[in-house]
Amino acid sequence: MSSPTLSQKLTAEALGTAILVFIGAGSVPLTVFLTGKNPFGSAELSTISFAFAFAIFAAVYSVGHISGCHINPAVTVALWATRKIDSQTAVTYILAQLVGAFIGAALTFIILSGNDPKTLGLGAVAVNANAGNLVGFLAEVIGTAILVFTVFGAAVDGRAPAGFAGVVIGFIVYGIIILVGPITGAALNPARQIGPEILGGIIGATTHLDQLWVYIAGPIGGGLVGAFLYEFVGHHATAPVPGVATAELAHADA
Repeated sequence: MSSPTLSQKLTAEALGTAILVFIGAGSVPLTVFLTGKNPFGSAELSTISFAFAFAIFAAVYSVGHISGCHINPAVTVALWATRKIDSQTAVTYILAQLVGAFIGAALTFIILSGNDPKTLGLGAVAVNANAGNLVGFLAEVIGTAILVFTVFGAAVDGRAPAGFAGVVIGFIVYGIIILVGPITGAALNPARQIGPEILGGIIGATTHLDQLWVYIAGPIGGGLVGAFLYEFVGHHATAPVPGVATAELAHADA
């Protein structure tokens, strides 16, 4: 079987990120629409967390064998920093993820049309006012470090049990959102925030562009922490398989 072409990989990354943003981030305004509750209680937060988990299940098992299913610039930068992908691949993957995030936000806008998407927003999150940007940054660092550490252990390391990466990563995201969500909304992914934030601004929704650095620097910094921590504790001689899918899923080099 031939390996996927670069265009196929980039399309897969865009589609995977669109799934994540549409189902995951899109669940935020839809939860407000259905319940009228914002800020959320524990039940609403759990619903949104499950939406992200299920979106990751779908993305990993549908496109993981094509692109490795990074669907997150923080993951791509972590793989690049640990020399598992080259610079060109990293840049093109990140661009594809940003495109996918805009597509996912646009799909959310479409289904909210007629129900005031300007007020509901498209799923962008904001830092808790009582926490402040510094605490929000640290929360994103911690959450993404745990996520990327898990990704490296469950998916990148070829010794991981085959076939379980999507479930493990999906549920660790669920757990992280439960803890970090009340502080920052637990973006853990620059693209997931940038797409809904920018498109939301275009349609006139409330934006928090002054906080955007929290959702870029925090996840990327946390991703690097998680990646290098795993490199230290999990180092072995055999080269790992790049991507977010297990060795069983990731047949193609990223």
